[in-house]
Amino acid sequence: MTEATMMTEASPIPTAKPHLPDAQIVTEVRHWTDRLFSFRVTRPQSLRFRSGEFVMIGLIGDNGKPLLRAYSIASPAWDDALEFYSIKVPDGPLTSKLQHILPGDEIILRPKPVGTLVHDALLPGKRLWFLATGTGIAPFASLMREPETYEKYDQVIMMHTCREVAELEYGRELVESLKDDPLIGEMVGDKLVYYPTTTREPFHHMGRVTDNLASGKVFADLGLPPMNPGDDRAMVCGSLAFNVDVKAILEGFGLCEGANSDPRQFVVEKAFVGDGI
Repeated sequence: MTEATMMTEASPIPTAKPHLPDAQIVTEVRHWTDRLFSFRVTRPQSLRFRSGEFVMIGLIGDNGKPLLRAYSIASPAWDDALEFYSIKVPDGPLTSKLQHILPGDEIILRPKPVGTLVHDALLPGKRLWFLATGTGIAPFASLMREPETYEKYDQVIMMHTCREVAELEYGRELVESLKDDPLIGEMVGDKLVYYPTTTREPFHHMGRVTDNLASGKVFADLGLPPMNPGDDRAMVCGSLAFNVDVKAILEGFGLCEGANSDPRQFVVEKAFVGDGI
């Protein structure tokens, strides 16, 4: 049993009502590494969102005012609770405080979901690529648990790159659980392909998402043809530099960037919360 699992099992499920405006109660906290943690909070009854969207969450700052950042919802639209996945930044204005939350604590959650990583922003296709680094996997944690994902595509490829193997654990555990999921296990079947890589620690697959796409290594490893605009669709979530680099690669394959109002072959989440939070 891992330390993270032990911490989760030891956490009580609180029933108290929130006191702050737009607040929700933390129900579970799980620390995956010394840099990564996930947490679940109660879901407002009125909140409706599309899997892949984000909301503004946060805490009260030292000045007494709300300190908010955009966080992708990692749980699917059908879940009764809301899950988030975050990096820990020791001197980050928000995560320096957020990383210490416990079950029963309150967080602020502004119930106005938005985002571009939604199925409506893509044209129909055969293969869907989820391309992420670090905590950029969060919106795909939602979409991998969304039935619509498997209704619309013959194959779903989750490419996720982290520096070290331990940082892949959140995604690995999620992917492995899906085939036995009572709700969508049959839909997932063998449609979901997981392609994790590391950049610093030795692993069976290594290299950045960008390098493995540009070199064609991922296509060779998975026995797939290079991306083409007729069959392939992609969603991108990472740092600004990552997004820019992947966008150029996808455009090199002939794919065009879309949006909610103009569906095309790929979309990029521009509100990703990175290392400075």
